Amino acid sequence: MNPERKTPERRSRKARRTRDTLAQAAFELVLDRGLRNVTVEEIAEAADVDRRTFSRYFTSKEDAVLDSVRGDGDRINDALRARPATESPLTAYRRAVLDWLGDPVAEPWHRRSRIFELMVLAEQEPTLYAAFHHIRVDAQEDSVTILADRLGVDPRLDIRPAVTVAAGAGALLAAQAAWVRGGRPDALPELVVQAFDALTADLLTQQRADAAPHSTEGKAAS
Repeated sequence: MNPERKTPERRSRKARRTRDTLAQAAFELVLDRGLRNVTVEEIAEAADVDRRTFSRYFTSKEDAVLDSVRGDGDRINDALRARPATESPLTAYRRAVLDWLGDPVAEPWHRRSRIFELMVLAEQEPTLYAAFHHIRVDAQEDSVTILADRLGVDPRLDIRPAVTVAAGAGALLAAQAAWVRGGRPDALPELVVQAFDALTADLLTQQRADAAPHSTEGKAAS
């Protein structure tokens, strides 16, 4: 290896370790004590760095806490790129999400330690939820680009990729909300399937079995 290249590579590895240490410290402190009971200074101290170093990697404690889930949108998009071109856009998006949920290497949320706790906390803390929303939006923008490439269209002129991603991401968000509120950490995959199933035409046309059709007969008789 060229000696001149070793220093930048070492710096890159050191920076990655520092970022990971800060993110892990934020994750553990916030989940143990609550978001409002942890300061940026305490996170930096736990990672054995100063406040300036923290600010070099993260804009806020919310940003640091969520670093552990930042890559999941990329994993879903990687799976989306790998889906067969013969699949319809929404089918490809659905199966990409399920591929991520079934990947033992990627450790999806329902298998990763304390992620369920993090998502519960995000539902309770507006600033944490807002930061998570920004992460989702960035991933969805990439998904739109991927689907536009699959369709061979310009997403600025053709709305179909954006509509597909909005529908698929909405199903995933609904499943996540049901997962958090249901209190079953292992239930995420089945909830995702249910949410995507709800996007079928039955959602618009199916009538409850116990619901009587609306009738105007009574009004006519009166």
